[in-house]
Amino acid sequence: MLTPRTSLARRVTAALDASPSRIPVLLGGCGSGRTTLLQLLRDRIGQSVAQYVDVERTATTPERFFRALAAVSVFPLAEGAEAAAGNARVAFDATIGLFGRARTAGSGPATFLLDEFLELRTFESFPGLRRVIYDFADGLAVSSNRFVLTSRYVARTLRLLRDRSARFEVIHMPALTTEDTIDILGVGSDGVAGARLDPHEAEYLARTVLNLADGRPSYVRAIADELAAMRDQSGHEGSGADSNDAVAALMALFAPGARLTRQCGFSYELRLHRARGYGALKAILEILAEDEGLTLTEIAQRLQRTPGSTKDYLSWLEDVDLVISRQKRYSFADPLVRLWVRLYCRPAPPTEDDLGREIHRYALPRLPPQIEAPIAAKEPAFAMAGGPPSGIIEID
Repeated sequence: MLTPRTSLARRVTAALDASPSRIPVLLGGCGSGRTTLLQLLRDRIGQSVAQYVDVERTATTPERFFRALAAVSVFPLAEGAEAAAGNARVAFDATIGLFGRARTAGSGPATFLLDEFLELRTFESFPGLRRVIYDFADGLAVSSNRFVLTSRYVARTLRLLRDRSARFEVIHMPALTTEDTIDILGVGSDGVAGARLDPHEAEYLARTVLNLADGRPSYVRAIADELAAMRDQSGHEGSGADSNDAVAALMALFAPGARLTRQCGFSYELRLHRARGYGALKAILEILAEDEGLTLTEIAQRLQRTPGSTKDYLSWLEDVDLVISRQKRYSFADPLVRLWVRLYCRPAPPTEDDLGREIHRYALPRLPPQIEAPIAAKEPAFAMAGGPPSGIIEID
C-alpha cells in the first residue's frame, strides 16, 4: 500500500463534515493515488455508512449500472426501486435518486465515493441522455448526502465544474514528499534497510527516486519494489552500490513487458482512445518525444499540417491531459509516458543499448546533488498539473 496521506484525508473529511457539506473532487493522473485515498476514506468513515463505487468498471448501460448499484448497496432501498429501471432515461433518473435520497440504517446521510465519475459519459450514446454528466453533477449538488468524486481527466473535469454549484471543491492530488518516499523505500531509521543507510544516504536515494518518478506514487512504488527485488537477488540486502541504484531499477522497469512499460503503455492508449484524431495525435506525441517545448508553428511544420488543424489536434491532446502548454510551448504532462514513447513507438522493441541510452538521457538531469541538509518533509517535491477554474473552491 502507498503511504497513507493523512493530511489529505483530513482535508476531504473536513469538506464532508462542513455545513452544508462540500463535494471534494480529487483530480490526478494515472497512479496519483486517487483510488487508494477513496478506500482509505471508506475504512475511516465506516463501510456501513460509506459506499465505494468503481464507475469505470460498472458504467455499461444505465439499466445495468443501476441494477449493479442496487445489488451491492449498503443502504436500504426504497420499495420497488429495482423495478424503476424500465429504460435508459428512467434507469439513470433512478440512479440519481439512489445517490441523492439513500439514507443509512440510522436515517443519517449516506456517503458515496465515486471513482472515475466521468465514465458516466458512456451513457451519452443512449436516447435522452445527451447531457448525462451535467444532470449527474446537478443532481448531486442538491442532495443532502455526501460525495467524493475522482477523475484522471483534469481538463475535462475543470471544464464540467466551471459553471456548476459552489459545493464542488477541486483538490489536485499532491505529489509525494521526500519523507513519504523514505517510508515507501523502507530506508529510514525504522525501515528494514535503515541500519545500512545513514540519514544522508537515505535522503539522497529518496530524492533520486522521487525525481525519477516525477513525484507520482505508483511510479515511486514501482521503483521501490524493484530496488527491494534487487537487494533480495544480491543476497546482501542494503549493501553494495547496485542494490540501491535507482537508475538501474528504472531501466529494469522499462524493459519489454516490465511493470512501467505496461503501465505507461496503458496510460498512453487509454487517453488516446478517449480523444479524437487517433493517428495524427500519435504523430504529435512522437514529435514531442523527440523535442519538447515546441510552439504550435514548429509542431505544424514537422507534422506537415496547417496551424489550424494542428491547433485542434493539440487541444484534443490537452483535453485528455497527454500534453500541457506553458507559455505557448507544448510538452508531455507525464515525463515517463514520454520516455515510453521514445522507447516503444518504433518499428521494433528497444534493445538493451537503446534502454541504457534513453534511461540515462532521462535520468541524468534529474539526479539530485549530494547535500548534507536535513530532510524537508513538509514540502511536496512536485506539483501536479492543473489550474484553478473560476467559481470553484480549489485546494492545491
